[in-house]
Amino acid sequence: MRSVSIFGATGSIGESAFDLLIRSGGAEAWRTVALTGGRNVARLAEMARALRAEIAVIADETLLPDLRAALAGSGVQAAAGAQAVAEAADRPADWSLSAIVGAAGLAPGLRVVERGGTLALANKESLVTAGRLLMGHAARTGATILPVDSEHSAVFQCLDSENLDRVELVTLTASGGAFRDWPLERLAAATVAEASTHPNWAMGQRITIDSASMFNKALEVIEAHEFFGLPSERIAVLVHPESIVHALVSYADGGTLAHLGPPDMRHAIGHALHWPRREKLPLPPLDLARQGSLTFREPCAARWPALSLARQVIAQGGAAGAVLNAAKEQALDDFIAGRIRFTDMAGAVAHALDRAAGQAGFGRSPGSLAEVLAWDETARRDAAGWRAAA
Repeated sequence: MRSVSIFGATGSIGESAFDLLIRSGGAEAWRTVALTGGRNVARLAEMARALRAEIAVIADETLLPDLRAALAGSGVQAAAGAQAVAEAADRPADWSLSAIVGAAGLAPGLRVVERGGTLALANKESLVTAGRLLMGHAARTGATILPVDSEHSAVFQCLDSENLDRVELVTLTASGGAFRDWPLERLAAATVAEASTHPNWAMGQRITIDSASMFNKALEVIEAHEFFGLPSERIAVLVHPESIVHALVSYADGGTLAHLGPPDMRHAIGHALHWPRREKLPLPPLDLARQGSLTFREPCAARWPALSLARQVIAQGGAAGAVLNAAKEQALDDFIAGRIRFTDMAGAVAHALDRAAGQAGFGRSPGSLAEVLAWDETARRDAAGWRAAA
């Protein structure tokens, strides 16, 4: 019986992973070591009971009494706090899913890699903020990192062990989010509610807004650079409103392989869960005749300045990824809180990058979690102060 842990179990990715485990036998087929969540005590406890997890951890320390009460009599251990989340990653498991949103997902992911485990990585920020650190640890310990982002999973599957020097171009697709067809002049007045509605995917609020701003794709461009070792000029982005083609890999012989599938994260999660085998998943086959047509277009730089910022980060290297990610998170917080406009987010991130570029050590890749967090703190402060400086 394989053992699994899910970090970020109560988010959209965690829910999809939970669904796959339950549908494939649940506690009778899988030994669940650890489940973690942010603040949703009731759902975390429900999941832990269903999978008979060894430990459930809630990130908010003040909710520990509630979690203990919800798990009373279940035999599931309860814990709380960021340190407890990280320590849960030290518990041996055959497969661990990193699905915590934001920089908070880096610590448990590093712990899994440091013990040489298999990390199914849905947390973009881990590679964006500390790609060299994470991949370096994996090379040293023999850990396996499997991509779970739908685009990177698609690239991984299209490569199928092919030598990267045969690859001319990797193309990531983007739905374009809620505002892909809006007139540019309307974007400044976009509301949080409007930005929180995705035309294709069912996701949490933050990643849905990131899709509308294309900051999610900016992170994925950097992630592809770090994970596959490709330079910026060999990573392209196409707007693909149907979200059926998740990525394309173009080879030196002129051929291009595309990965197609419905917009359902259970495919990418299931591929990582069962890798290197392909197992049956509870997903309908793709019906291209019913789909009818697939369309593609170049992304508009004026609509999505986040993509240019991603290219800048790759060119700068060093701590730029950690700065961009933290500044993006702060700008998103400020937009959701009504402190800045939708179109102000890119400006806040650019300001934080400019400020950081003049600081000592910016050109050096973070060598520890502490260094990542130090840049994170600085970038959040600079992004928050952007309006006053503008």
